[in-house]
Amino acid sequence: MYDLAVIAHWAEFAVRWLHVITAIAWIGSSFYFIALDLGLHRDRQLASGADGEEWQVHGGGFYHIQKYLVAPERMPSDLVWFKWESYSTWLSGFALLVLVYWIGGELFLIDPQVADIPLWQGIVLSGASLAFGWLAYDAMCRSRFGNEPFRLMLGLFGLIVLMALFYTSVFSGRAALLHMGAFTATLMTGNVFFVIIPNQKIVVADLIAGRRPDPEYGRIAKQRSTHNNYLTLPVIFLMLSNHYPLAFGGDHAWAIACLVFLMGVTIRHWFNTVHARKGRRTGPGRQRW
Repeated sequence: MYDLAVIAHWAEFAVRWLHVITAIAWIGSSFYFIALDLGLHRDRQLASGADGEEWQVHGGGFYHIQKYLVAPERMPSDLVWFKWESYSTWLSGFALLVLVYWIGGELFLIDPQVADIPLWQGIVLSGASLAFGWLAYDAMCRSRFGNEPFRLMLGLFGLIVLMALFYTSVFSGRAALLHMGAFTATLMTGNVFFVIIPNQKIVVADLIAGRRPDPEYGRIAKQRSTHNNYLTLPVIFLMLSNHYPLAFGGDHAWAIACLVFLMGVTIRHWFNTVHARKGRRTGPGRQRW
């Protein structure tokens, strides 16, 4: 038993670091591309037909970046897809969830003072809640309110409140906030796997076949990508919350989780506003954060 316990701890250690590394890569690329898109100069008539351009300096070199709303006249053969950062983060996170909160559920998932349920029920609720969260969120985005940002935002925040109340009523405080993070990460990776990448593949296939792509695919993909960008700061806090009993140890952990979402979204909106050159000077001295 001792050997198995040691192996389990080393497995958790390895998976946790894999999760951290892939999350850094995913969140970093998300931050970069949203900042790039918001900061593009779109007031220039580019001979290439691109929607906008940006000059950047990094690592001793200069980069000239152009964005095409559809694609250039000739589709490049070495197109780079940004998806494995997301997939690897979710898969490693789910593996960590299984190792810590399912296999070690008697210690970390179930709290009899919160809900005296058997471990197998807790595991079923854990997995089912992630699937339910994605289905509910996706249904909202595809509903008639999907094109109304304010109503969609209210609906999504309502879903977050309900999930927070549910988790804090069935799991330990530590597991509840961690599951809020897993729920959020599932929405984000679901966006990539079920919406963003499939839509981009449809556009690429149309271009290769000589058809004019429907711009609606790009609009929807950008909407989901923007959602992911706004959810990054809350998910980071929630994934680290198990280190801070002040966050998960009280009777109002659900409210703290909801406030984290409001705070994180507000901070991201401020950064996005800055990257869009609203309220900051422009010109040769402008710097990225």
